[in-house]
Amino acid sequence: MAQPHVPQHAGVRLDPALLANRAQDTYPHGEPIPWKTGRVGIVPALDCVTPGASAPAPAPAPASAPAPAPASASAPAPAPAPASKRSKKLSGSGIPPRRIAVILKWARRVAQVTFLALFLYFLCQTAFRGSFAARADAPVRLPWPVEAFLLADPFVAAMTALSTHTVYRGLLWSVGLLALTMIFGRVFCGWICPFGTLHHFFAWLLPSRHGRGASRVEANKTHTYQRAKYYLLYGFLVAGVGGSAVGGLFDPICIAVRSIGLGVIPGLQYLSHRALSTAQNIPSRAVQSAADHTQDWLAQAVWQSKQSYFHQTWFIVFLLIAVLFANRFIPRFWCRVLCPLGAFLGVFSRFALFGMTKDHAKCTDCNLCLVHCQGADSPQGGVKWRQDECHMCMNCENACPEDVIKFTFLPNRRSTIGVPDTERRTALAAVGAGAMFLPAARVADSLDANYHPKVIRPPGAVEERAFLERCIRCAECMKVCPNNALHPAFFEAGVEGLWTPILIARIGYCEYSCVLCGQVCPTGAIQKISETEKMGMGQQPIKIGTAFYDHGRCLPWSMQTPCIVCEEFCPTSPKAIWVEEVDAPVRDSKPGVDGAPPAFKTVHLQRPHVDPSLCVGCGACEKVCPVQDQPAVYVTSVGETRSRTNVILLENTNYNQKS
Repeated sequence: MAQPHVPQHAGVRLDPALLANRAQDTYPHGEPIPWKTGRVGIVPALDCVTPGASAPAPAPAPASAPAPAPASASAPAPAPAPASKRSKKLSGSGIPPRRIAVILKWARRVAQVTFLALFLYFLCQTAFRGSFAARADAPVRLPWPVEAFLLADPFVAAMTALSTHTVYRGLLWSVGLLALTMIFGRVFCGWICPFGTLHHFFAWLLPSRHGRGASRVEANKTHTYQRAKYYLLYGFLVAGVGGSAVGGLFDPICIAVRSIGLGVIPGLQYLSHRALSTAQNIPSRAVQSAADHTQDWLAQAVWQSKQSYFHQTWFIVFLLIAVLFANRFIPRFWCRVLCPLGAFLGVFSRFALFGMTKDHAKCTDCNLCLVHCQGADSPQGGVKWRQDECHMCMNCENACPEDVIKFTFLPNRRSTIGVPDTERRTALAAVGAGAMFLPAARVADSLDANYHPKVIRPPGAVEERAFLERCIRCAECMKVCPNNALHPAFFEAGVEGLWTPILIARIGYCEYSCVLCGQVCPTGAIQKISETEKMGMGQQPIKIGTAFYDHGRCLPWSMQTPCIVCEEFCPTSPKAIWVEEVDAPVRDSKPGVDGAPPAFKTVHLQRPHVDPSLCVGCGACEKVCPVQDQPAVYVTSVGETRSRTNVILLENTNYNQKS
């Protein structure tokens, strides 16, 4: 006997008996709207085929039945329902979402705003607005854990653990985030991550060109380009095994600190300074007073009083604008395509106890869940849910009008894909690229054969190879530097040292008693030294370089012009710059009488010299040198304490050591 035809719906077999009984169902939430048929009433399943069925014609009225009386022109029209009692018409069957789902959606929005505000507050507080004029050995610390978001970053912890074979104590906070992921899934991406919230906000402010129609639905489906972040993750982790934390270039928290702290905030500072300076020139006492108070408040709460400048920041800001603008083409572009932290959390989310369950039989393919999906994780019926891509935004359950989607603990895993969808060959290619990056970067001349003399690392930095193993390019040290001395390197330190901190003394010098850069470093690339260790109280001071003079440009040496600015600003005790008292002849600037040659006179000069045993390479002399284009005194990295080979004095090496 032939089996009766059983209709299929989105890959799920439907029960004909159940379909027949659904005609008697009642809809307590309101009358269902027409669905593709134009008929009002109970909507049958789209794939329920009833041979010979057609819409019944209306029955003719009995002949004896009286015709309905026409409405009287004087009869009053029925009053419209009060506005307070009108209910918004829902889509589909109109089944409202569960109350807990609505609460979680709003809780997620509150959490996003809260954590973004906390991140921006910490970023603005990554600055010292006090004074170093008190006792030199008095400790100066920031009152807030401004590096907290970086310490809770498990991708940073994994990179540094693989590259250094040790676990930095502060990064143990990331274990808590992994535990949260293994319970609730990728809640960090949808609820906490400030960079993800920034993308969410700009996607709302400048919505995608796909709109909300069929193109929007197609854009929010799972695509193969979402695998890219896993390939980046594999490559960066393998590079970490080789000894490089270059993955910090793509870490979202590092990008947020680096781009906002070094680009956006200084840009806003520049614009506000210009605007408030213009307001201060307005001949109105009230306007001038308001501008002064605003400028004082901004200098105390948002940025420092002095304008900050950073090396090659235009490129960092350009990349930030580019990834934000990419949301116009792919919603949540960074989170879906490039974020290695999201991929790292996606790997661990397969063990999550909280997840999605679907009732495929109820799905009517309205695609409202896809319209509102943030992670492109296939929430629609008929396909398996991608747990590793879900941001736990709860939008799909709130948008579903058929009560198809629910998020519960210990969900049914039959409709879930938890393993990242990557191709084996491409994954092996990513692993190979990560393995080849380190030798390819280090056979260049930038590290061993031709180390750039201007790569001056912050005080307390570890040896260069160990520094590249730990530095995640987060720019916290650059942001906190009170004298604007630390800057992101471009290619001075090679491609591996891109955006690692270097000191540019012409912009700012290293404060003699400041150790804030080491206090905010989350990975130990800059050690947490004390003021007494840096200044050498009872021990050798920490040196980051040595100063040199260009006698062809130095005013007392080349032009017989008195100048001792560098000696006056030298902070060491005794001073590393000492002067030689000389009387030198100098020619008068005016010609003699009757065209005679200019007369000579004698001038007393103080010609500066550097004592390399006392110089710490702070760069104060280079900063204040009055020769503007190229200073007559400059600092290089030679003689730095952290290196036993980059030396200038032989007694600091093993050459003169007795065996």
